[in-house]
Amino acid sequence: MLNHAPKTREYGEAFEAGTQEAFAAHGRGTPCAERTALAARLDAVTQRLKAALPVPGQIPQGHSPAESEPNAIVPRYLMQDPNGRAVTNEDFLGRFQLISFGYTSCPDVCPTTLLEMKDVLKALGDKAAQLQAIFITVDPERDSAQVLREYTSAFDPRILGLRGSEELTRRAASEFKVRYEKVRDPAAPPGSYTVDHSAGMILLGPDGRAVIRFAYATPAKQLAERIEALMREGGLRPAR
Repeated sequence: MLNHAPKTREYGEAFEAGTQEAFAAHGRGTPCAERTALAARLDAVTQRLKAALPVPGQIPQGHSPAESEPNAIVPRYLMQDPNGRAVTNEDFLGRFQLISFGYTSCPDVCPTTLLEMKDVLKALGDKAAQLQAIFITVDPERDSAQVLREYTSAFDPRILGLRGSEELTRRAASEFKVRYEKVRDPAAPPGSYTVDHSAGMILLGPDGRAVIRFAYATPAKQLAERIEALMREGGLRPAR
């Protein structure tokens, strides 16, 4: 996961200081922060991240280009929303889907990505109704329905958090070519771990096929402009 982040001192310090307090308290037996408190913390994190993130339009050293063809992706998933309702990729046919994989205890990549999702929805204005933003957790063991709901809602209530069994999560990640694995520190308390995972977002078109894989830290303005252009074109990817 850290391989995807810009290697700058300001970036690292902003993430460590700004997100540790907000998200490290999801340990076993620790209640999730109230929504208003979490939202206030995230607002403070937003300001720190804006000061530390790369200049919009500038690709940090070590990053891939802003977008790439998702030719190998098979856009299928079967998950549950926070209310326990089964959700599949076919539920949003006719709309775009902007999908990210991550976990709520993630100290850096995931908060940045969801802030970008929030900004994309805001930039699209009324056209945001044509887009469903989705966050799929790769840590269903700790990300309960309640934790997931409060986490995504703190960024934007329109972001839908999805979770599934370990098997269904692994299957969805495989279909979307997303890699993740638990990383345990032998010196850490039992049950404590982080999750190393792929970053970035995948855009599905109204026909349900993968259109673009956006690289991590692509500026929200650039994302919104690209998505809006696809909306004008109809968003259908030519058959291959």
